[in-house]
Amino acid sequence: MAGMYGVYHGADGLRAIAERVRLWTQALRAGLIELGHKVAGDLVFDTLRVRPAGGDAESVLEAARAREINLRDFGDGTVGVTLDETTDVGLVGDLLAVFGADNAAGTRAGKPEPLIVDLLAQVQKEDIPSAFVRTSAFMEHPIFRSCQSETEMLRHIFRLQGRDLSLVHATIPLGSCTMKLNGTSEMLPVTWPEFAEMHPFAPAEQTEGYRELFGQLETWLAEITGFAAVSLQPNAGSQGEFAGLMVIRAHHEARGEGGRDVCLIPASAHGTNPASAVIAGMRVVVVKCDEQGNIDIDDLRAKAGKHSDKLAALMVTYPSTHGVFEEAITEVCKIVHESGGQVYMDGANMNAQVGLTNPGRIGADVCHLNLHKTFCIPHGGGGPGIGPIGVAQHLAPYLPGHPVVRPFDNLQTMHNSANAQGSQSLGWGSSAIGAISAAPWGSASILPISWVYIALMGAGGLTRATEVAILSANYMAARLKGHYDILYVGEHGTVAHEFIIDCRGFEKRAGVKVEDITKRLMDYSFHAPTMSFPVPGTLMIEPTESEPLQELDRLCDALIAIRCEIREIEEGTLDRDDNPLKNAPHTTEMIATDAWGHPYTRERAAYPIAGLRQDKFWPACARVDNPYGDRNLVCSCPGIEEFAS
Repeated sequence: MAGMYGVYHGADGLRAIAERVRLWTQALRAGLIELGHKVAGDLVFDTLRVRPAGGDAESVLEAARAREINLRDFGDGTVGVTLDETTDVGLVGDLLAVFGADNAAGTRAGKPEPLIVDLLAQVQKEDIPSAFVRTSAFMEHPIFRSCQSETEMLRHIFRLQGRDLSLVHATIPLGSCTMKLNGTSEMLPVTWPEFAEMHPFAPAEQTEGYRELFGQLETWLAEITGFAAVSLQPNAGSQGEFAGLMVIRAHHEARGEGGRDVCLIPASAHGTNPASAVIAGMRVVVVKCDEQGNIDIDDLRAKAGKHSDKLAALMVTYPSTHGVFEEAITEVCKIVHESGGQVYMDGANMNAQVGLTNPGRIGADVCHLNLHKTFCIPHGGGGPGIGPIGVAQHLAPYLPGHPVVRPFDNLQTMHNSANAQGSQSLGWGSSAIGAISAAPWGSASILPISWVYIALMGAGGLTRATEVAILSANYMAARLKGHYDILYVGEHGTVAHEFIIDCRGFEKRAGVKVEDITKRLMDYSFHAPTMSFPVPGTLMIEPTESEPLQELDRLCDALIAIRCEIREIEEGTLDRDDNPLKNAPHTTEMIATDAWGHPYTRERAAYPIAGLRQDKFWPACARVDNPYGDRNLVCSCPGIEEFAS
């Protein structure tokens, strides 16, 4: 949304908006000074800090509330005002009236009052000091000058949409990322102004609906995880990891064991786990995995014992990142607890637990949840994400607090009225750790998505979704077995909600890398599975519960057809260097060109299976060398000579 905002307005539009905001702010400042109030600073853009004449800030705040305006109360006799591009003459008139101007009616409509006209005329003559005038060009790409009409903007958005394969076209089987359906009914409330236009620091009496939603969602998530309390504040799974580890550290410090700083992390862990541990001030000790991808219990016991006086936590993902339910998970938790540590469960794979088991029952002490995965907030494109944490009773006092928003007096009452069972409201007392994100409930405007998802699904629906996700993964693994090796399976030959196919042998036998398979999948109108994580040269597939059987079969058919193409290379029927996999994906431009020098046909390139003739998604561009940019860095910064001059 922010990107399209920039495209529509362009450099000229953004500059005009900024100038207008500054003009209104300067006019308001001049009016307040004329009324006898003290305004800090003379170089202002959109924000004023005002000390009302006579020192009566409370009466100003009360007058503003009477006109449905929230001003910031700094608590020291000053108030804050911020204007933006929605500011109009009516709002400025209201603000002047709030501060005591008799001749500013503040009707929010109609002709400007004489006072406002005079103020605008006065400040329009003022130039921005040269030190603050931007002289360099910005937003010079032609796109920022091409979409200044609604029609062209619409066409631009739809052009981009047409180049993006989404769930509208096909499954997106990204293992570990859980790209499942975001239902329209779940998404609609995000657009409602009652949610979208609420300021995170709005007064409590104006946010009762939001607070009821927070309370219910916390209660539901606590019941789902088996924990006593939940914090919605972390803005992403990685931030949830950090928050959970900081809560664990606070717990140890409160018991006089602040020296505990060792974090055990299995070799199969998500890459964010060790990063979060280091940021939380912990030392990472890696625990080995066995040949089946499970935590090596003997190595865990040895390292937990070795560091028992310093052990802070174990970070474990369940089901494991290898896509199996580790049957020793309760023993893993017991070993860590016996050595004085806490168990942090990475909730990335929580969508294989919901309704069947939970972190509390397993023995974990804290777990983050990816609401942008398990609970249907859209995932990808940089967010928005939500990564709340659930904690056991003994960790509840340490959940993230906030320096601006204090506990709500009626929050526990609200929990009770929502039939809360065991969930505790955020403590936010003297034991709470500091804020993890700027807003007290993180990206609150997208929480309605998960609320609607859980409310519509109910306990039975959530359990059924987990069962279908696991069933779908096992169905696909069974169909692909014999064509590909399934890298890890449980004791009974089954997988969890995702599985890994091993593609490492193809490079030696046919010169085909895992990247070639993912590129060729584009010709079959599929997004690739997760590549080379957690094991290089493999594909991790997660079908989710969103996909019907025919879509699972369609993806299996594509992967099996690609395996047949690899076999033809192995047997010498297809050229080892010039074949459909090495040249994939094939674009319309490649297929339509007069020159075609490949030893296979255009038809085979574009339509490797019959069903594609009816429904084909064409890639917008041909093969890109993915890691080139990472390995060939180009510095765009000014040289040191330029700084010296």
